[in-house]
Amino acid sequence: MPAARWLPLLAAHEGRADSLTAAHRARRAARERHAIDDFLFDYYGTRPSVLRRWHPGVGIALAPGPDGPAPHRQWRWYATDADGVVGVDAAAFLADRADSVRFIHRLLSSIATRPAFTGCFGLHEWAMVYRQRDHRHPLPLRLGQAGTDAVVEAHQIRCTHFDAFRFFTPDAVGLNRLRPTRASQVDLDQPGCLHAAMDCHKWATKLGPAVPGDLALDCFELARDIRLLDMQASPYDLSSYGQPAVAIETPEGRAEYVARQREFAQRAGQLRARLIEVCAVLLAAAEPPARVVAAP
Repeated sequence: MPAARWLPLLAAHEGRADSLTAAHRARRAARERHAIDDFLFDYYGTRPSVLRRWHPGVGIALAPGPDGPAPHRQWRWYATDADGVVGVDAAAFLADRADSVRFIHRLLSSIATRPAFTGCFGLHEWAMVYRQRDHRHPLPLRLGQAGTDAVVEAHQIRCTHFDAFRFFTPDAVGLNRLRPTRASQVDLDQPGCLHAAMDCHKWATKLGPAVPGDLALDCFELARDIRLLDMQASPYDLSSYGQPAVAIETPEGRAEYVARQREFAQRAGQLRARLIEVCAVLLAAAEPPARVVAAP
């Protein structure tokens, strides 16, 4: 890729990343917390500086610019040839992350084969506060503790995502139809799950420089949008943030939740397909070259 093309892409990526993280960086400087947005940075370990780094993606090399080779030459998992062309070193990346790449490829490919289940109504967040005095967020419950517990008991809980299920309160664990584990994640994760869709950001981060910059930011932006619904549909009162509730305890709230859930599943499916392709390209780099047998 000539410098006349990649330099504008790099600048545009940095500007978009800065815009997406501006509010978080300002709150961090002021030592302020945010019950909705902090999840993306705390739980996923997202660093604005890493998100800001533009990568061309595996298989695309950057020609030198006016100031010489691309800055990527100093970054991990990049290689520079004698002409100053810089690109992702797929072999070096796989030497360090091959097991992760294989797992991500297997997980995302499995999710892509399944139909989306949209009957969970976000009850995982309710199960995380069920019959519990201490809560994860310093926010009041919209219906109070008794009202929240009643909603949990009035609905069937079917959470398929281990990283949500593991935060259920002890009394809520037995109410879930399934028993997700880390070992069963590949078998249970499905495209309608909000957390499985948010995890596109996690997998893009783990695939590092192999993921093109626009795909990485698309995954982050999807996770941000889903996180808002996740909390709006939770039992917490978000009025202090100016956010309306999606009252899943009502027919209208459940209908809104499912409609937005389906939209997110569609967006996630498109991003997941691109991540699967990234994994496939990486894994192909690890395959030995085909043996050519000369004709007798």
